[in-house]
Amino acid sequence: MASLAIANNPDIRFLGRLLGDVIRAYGGEELFKRIEYIRATSVDRHRGVAGAGAIDSGLDRLSLDETLDFVRGFMLFSMLANLAEDRQGVETEKHADIASALARLKEHGIGHDAVMALLDHALVAPVLTAHPTEVRRKSMIDHKNRIAELMAQKDLGVDETEDGDKIDEAILRQIALLWQTRVLRREKLGVADEVETALSYLRDVFLPVLPALYARWDRALGERAPSFLRAGSWIGGDRDGNPFVTAESMKLALARAAETVLAYYMESVHALGAELSISTEHSKVSDEVLKLAEASHDTGRSREDEPYRRALTGIYARLSATHEKLTGKRAPRPAPLQAEPYAEPGALREELVAIARGLAAEGEGPLASGGALGRLIRAVETFGFHLATLDMRQNSAIHERVVAELLKAAGVCDDYLALDEDARVAMLRTELESPRLITSPYADYSEETASELAIVRAAAEAHGKYGRQCITHYIVSMAQSVSDLLEVHLLLKEAGLYIPGEDPQAHIMAIPLFETIADLEGAPAIMEAWLALPEVAAIAAKRGHQEVMIGYSDSNKDGGYLTSTWQLSRGSTALKPVFEKADIAMQLFHGRGGAVGRGGGSSFSAILAQPPGTVQGRIRITEQGEVIAAKYGTRASAMTNLEAMASATLLASLEPEQLAPADATRFAAAMDQLSDTAFKAYRGLVYETEGFTTFFRQATPIAEIAGLKIGSRPASRKKSDAIEDLRAIPWVFSWAQARVMLPGWYGVGQAIDAFADKGLLREMASGWPLFASTLANMEMVLAKSDMDVASHYAALVEDKALRDHIFGRIREGWDKTHDGLLQVTRQTRLLEKHPGLETSIRLRLPYIEPLNLLQIELLKRHRAGEEDARIGEGILLSINAIATALRNSG
Repeated sequence: MASLAIANNPDIRFLGRLLGDVIRAYGGEELFKRIEYIRATSVDRHRGVAGAGAIDSGLDRLSLDETLDFVRGFMLFSMLANLAEDRQGVETEKHADIASALARLKEHGIGHDAVMALLDHALVAPVLTAHPTEVRRKSMIDHKNRIAELMAQKDLGVDETEDGDKIDEAILRQIALLWQTRVLRREKLGVADEVETALSYLRDVFLPVLPALYARWDRALGERAPSFLRAGSWIGGDRDGNPFVTAESMKLALARAAETVLAYYMESVHALGAELSISTEHSKVSDEVLKLAEASHDTGRSREDEPYRRALTGIYARLSATHEKLTGKRAPRPAPLQAEPYAEPGALREELVAIARGLAAEGEGPLASGGALGRLIRAVETFGFHLATLDMRQNSAIHERVVAELLKAAGVCDDYLALDEDARVAMLRTELESPRLITSPYADYSEETASELAIVRAAAEAHGKYGRQCITHYIVSMAQSVSDLLEVHLLLKEAGLYIPGEDPQAHIMAIPLFETIADLEGAPAIMEAWLALPEVAAIAAKRGHQEVMIGYSDSNKDGGYLTSTWQLSRGSTALKPVFEKADIAMQLFHGRGGAVGRGGGSSFSAILAQPPGTVQGRIRITEQGEVIAAKYGTRASAMTNLEAMASATLLASLEPEQLAPADATRFAAAMDQLSDTAFKAYRGLVYETEGFTTFFRQATPIAEIAGLKIGSRPASRKKSDAIEDLRAIPWVFSWAQARVMLPGWYGVGQAIDAFADKGLLREMASGWPLFASTLANMEMVLAKSDMDVASHYAALVEDKALRDHIFGRIREGWDKTHDGLLQVTRQTRLLEKHPGLETSIRLRLPYIEPLNLLQIELLKRHRAGEEDARIGEGILLSINAIATALRNSG
């Protein structure tokens, strides 16, 4: 495919040319010419030298088979362009490293001791979820990552691969494989599939990358850093709205994680055994190492004088036995010797540390520290036998019903659901004080209750097998009261995970998720009441912190982009004094998505924009869908993004507040006013306009998105067409496909237009990280939206009067938002101050518009009743291609 003149990136030109060669070779010259004509005319249109008619004529000449090939070609170009840009590091994260953060802190007089004191209790945790916004099959991502690896070798001047292939030919071969790989999934993903996908990232990226990062950080700090960055997961434990997540799927997720991490340790120990060929003839060996060597019972004569190898043989044998004990399967390479399994990861670490001490005792030479042994010790500290901490999540309404059934069956309360909040709290606290259980093996519980009991019992079993770090969090969706959290404690108590008494213990923390605008406003009062309970305060004090999760997606769907952003910030700020009063450290868990409407954007900027005093060295952030592949698809990108999270957490926790108190007060008052206006405008359109739901469902491919088979969860929480019941992901995803991007901007234009003091807004945009980040993310969304393309989607709405009325309001809102943003940021065009991002988006636009036009035509034919299977396949391919080109659309 010929390179675009606007593609200044040489990698994009190179990869685009190879893609063109592949299309010509496998699709034929005629297909190549048709695709190239559409590409060239679309580029000309975006330069202003051709009209839309030229594109239409090119699209009209495509047969259905050619349409499918065309869509695949444009999708692959976007995928390769994404790869090229990621290599150039156009994101903020590229320059956000620990060394730079330490230098920045030093400028403020914040030294080494303060940093280490923070890291001693710090936690930075990216948490992988199965939220379905990744449209690409893993096979496509794997080929793309292989191309990235080959391009990295090309950068180093390598001409041939290790197998002797020419680098350029190897890249061409991978692109050819992409062209011939099926894009769409034939079967809907199940929970087991999602578990395996997550494991591929944890195994291939997180396991090797985190120890390497720590080695880098140790050098920057001048001493060994605590293991504060750890991986988390929801996959197999998040059953909110997903009936396919059960006790069995949770057991599967935990067992596969243990199997994965133990296999990694065994491979590492095996490699160390080959490396540490130290002989007693040339080295003095410590008593600790000799003791381990003798305990191994390795009697191989060739290793008699090699105690390190014998010690490692014993460690390998114990790992092999641990693998069989925890997974029920023989190790991939079983040990020849019999040994006792490790009771917990600390015992493995201690034996590895003993070997490290033995090497250090020999002198200050190069074997004294670091290397593969140091990385393995760090891995054991970080990943244990569980690999990633698995969160449990369920909706509070289900807990209410289950607890009501349990209390009734136990003869405690006939109608728990009829009790008011005070009565519920009193009853639950009374039950939690008693050591007796309320479940009975003879009771006939409903399927729902039996399932929830099986989940907490599986969690207790997991603690016994893999250690308590395997599950530490229980998130309560739609938490709206203290009783919502106490109900979790009652369920945990039935499995022995909550232990009453004078010294109460909760081995798993109950965590409220505040999602809607009203829930965020009510969060401080709930947490104040929660922490005021003596038993809760005692548990939290012993743990050292209490976590609160705040949801970006549902708050946005509920109140719009600006109000959601501000309420999340206000809610975090309002929680701070509540926790200070209780003398408990606050840990916030940010439920972010990929799209800006769901909290997407730069993690580095987002963390820095958090309200002062709300990070405190501890933060967890969800990573989901297409974001996982973008951030962690390769080791290089993972290194960049994980370090950005760590450095931003340091800065947000220790850097002095930049705003003067008077400015903070003025800015907050202005945001209150902006948020109020934006909220009314958004709610007025989405929830108070008659026929809006019909417009949304006809003007976007929301119905067709369900056919993508990209996740195991249903699109709606209930069998309802109401927007309130629709999940945030398909809500955002659908608007992105139609190029409206409404969740990422609507209401902001009306708010800016109505705000009298534009000078104050400019001051906020230049001097307040929160407002600057909010506008920057919105600006990106506006640049990716296109009201002209969106008007074609609006034409799908059958009622012309409804279509004209609602789309007219949307277009008017977009114009106000566009003009207001430029006015506040002092720009003459979108992204004027961000040339790298502007170039990136401009490159994509000529590739997205033809896909939109084709999708609209296919939607018309599909909805008119045409039954050709290629039409449905073309719609799904176009959804995939548009999402790939837009990148953060889910």
